[in-house]
This record gives sequence, structure tokens and C-alpha cells, in this order.
Amino acid sequence: MVVLYLYSELVGYQIPVLKQYVEKYKASVHVISWDKNRLKPYQPPAVAGVTFLPRSKFDKKTLFDYCKALKPDIVYVSGWMDKDYLHVTKYLKKQGVPVLIGFDDMWHGTLRQRIGALVYPFLYKKYFSHAWVSGVFQFEFARRLGFRNDEIVFDLLTANTEVFTPQDNRHQNTSKSFLYVGNFRSIKGTDILAEAFKIYREKHQGKWDLVCVGNGEMQSVLEVTEHVQILPFSDENKLKEIASKSDVFILPSRHDQWGVVVHEFSAMGLPLLLSENVGAQTSFLIEGFNGLLYKNNSAEDLALAMKAFSDMPDKGLHEMRNNSIMLSKRISIETAAANFMSVIYRRNNG
Repeated sequence: MVVLYLYSELVGYQIPVLKQYVEKYKASVHVISWDKNRLKPYQPPAVAGVTFLPRSKFDKKTLFDYCKALKPDIVYVSGWMDKDYLHVTKYLKKQGVPVLIGFDDMWHGTLRQRIGALVYPFLYKKYFSHAWVSGVFQFEFARRLGFRNDEIVFDLLTANTEVFTPQDNRHQNTSKSFLYVGNFRSIKGTDILAEAFKIYREKHQGKWDLVCVGNGEMQSVLEVTEHVQILPFSDENKLKEIASKSDVFILPSRHDQWGVVVHEFSAMGLPLLLSENVGAQTSFLIEGFNGLLYKNNSAEDLALAMKAFSDMPDKGLHEMRNNSIMLSKRISIETAAANFMSVIYRRNNG
């Protein structure tokens, strides 16, 4: 079996799924991904059975010739922004090859999305046979664009559930802290987080600290806030150490299509405090069970949610930790790969 990935920006959490294709499904995997003008620098590791190729190596003709000669059994394309990718997928779809497009965009019913829903069947459906979505909001988007229920599969995005596992050596310190991991930017709600934490400490007499891991243009907003520790981006092992000393994970994004980081820290056993605009909440958060949501753009509401956590007895926090671990198992490396491969199974056994 040959699997072809036509990707924009490859990132680390996708590697375990590629390995799964090789190890469980005995596939030969070929990944072409953008290597110019990337938002995040990333070099994939060598993986047996997986061939990584830079997009810059190909022009339109050589890309088409390579993919045609490859004769893939199934194709994943991360979007419709690369016209040369579409040239390939249009041909392969005509040959009967399943072509899955990834959806991590949420359906909001905006004018642009509604116009897209009208034109998509005429302009783009010829390039793709199936939609691979991350969650229920993305399912709705794919359905609105004309994909039938049986043309949509789930679990597009997964944390590396082999690495992000429950921590047995949780800290026993009396001091507690909230944890944020990500870029320090407006869209990530960095200013909301800083303001909310100040309200929490000053107005609500909160005692917990805040640990922020990352960097970005809004770092100065956090630096002037007391009881905030700022750490640079860290590798997985360092993040596990930091998380083992933290008590609640916060993602205050103004808009986050999904948020793999939510899966990562729920898998480690952290209760969640998320903006209502974080897509991953649909899979990994049940309010009052393993976390809380707050109203988007409301620093006061976020501060109240922080207070609710810091007022919670240790027994309640412990139950939420266990519940986060339970919910994190809804998606895994195995379920992501199985959803993808189910398209071939259905075709061969339908």
C-alpha cells in the first residue's frame, strides 16, 4: 500500500501517525511538504518507511509526474491553497484514488463561509473525495460544503499519546499554578490572560501563580504582571516536567480552530480552563467534569473561572485530573490512522 501526503507545514505531532501507517498497515508513505516561508521551522526525523520530500524540489510538471508514477492507494492533502497539489489530486480522484482533504476550520456561519458553501461543489469538489475532520465543528463545515456523512471521517489531529501520558510523580507542594503553553499573541488571548490573572490576584485575592511557556510579541504584557513565570519554548520532556508541577491548563485563545495542546495536557492529567472559541473543547472538555469554559474576550469571566479552580478542594481537582485523562483517550494516534485507513476499507468491503 502507498500513502501520499501533500502537506503545507509539517509539524512534530504528525510523525507518530505516519509511523502508524508503516507499522500497522504496512504502507510505504511519501510526504511532500512546504519548506519555504514557513511559520514554524521544523525538520522531520528519519522514519523507516517514510520518505520526506521538500515542496521546493518540484514544479507543477515534476510534482504531477512524481505522484502519477507513485500510484498511491490513498492521498491526504492539507488544504486547497496549493494549486499544483490540486492539479495532482484532480487527476488521482478521476483514477478512483481516495483523496482526503483536512478540515480544522470551524463553521461559524459567516458570510464568507456561506458563499463558500455555495461555490465549493462547483469549484473544489472535483479535487477531493472525502473530508478528514478534527471534530464536530469541523464536521459541520465539511457537511455544509457538500460532503455526505459517509464521506467524512474524524480524528484528523491527535497529540502524541505515546509521549504525553499521565504523570505519576505529581508535585505535593502547597503552592499551585495555572499553566499556559503557546505563542504570546493577540489571537491566543495573551492580553486577556494577563488582565484576567491580575484581576484574579488583586480583586479575588487569588493565591495561585501563572506559568507561561512560549514567546511572541506580547511577552512584555506578561513580564509586567507579578507572580508570572515565563519560560521559553521547550521540548516534550521539559513540558512534561513543567506540567507535573502545574495544576490547571489554560488556553485563552480568541480563536483556535482546534488546539492539539489541549489534548496533550488533558492526556497528562491537567484540568482544563478554555475559551469558548477553542475547537478541541468538543472532544476533551465537559464543563464541571474536567474543566471550565469562559466567555471569549472576557477577562473578568476568566478571572472568575480561575477563582473557581483555586477555591476547589484538592479532592475535586484530583477527580478532574482523572476525568481529563479519561477524555483524552477519545482520540489517539491509533484512532487517527484508523479513521484515515477506514476509507480504503470501506471502498474494498462496501
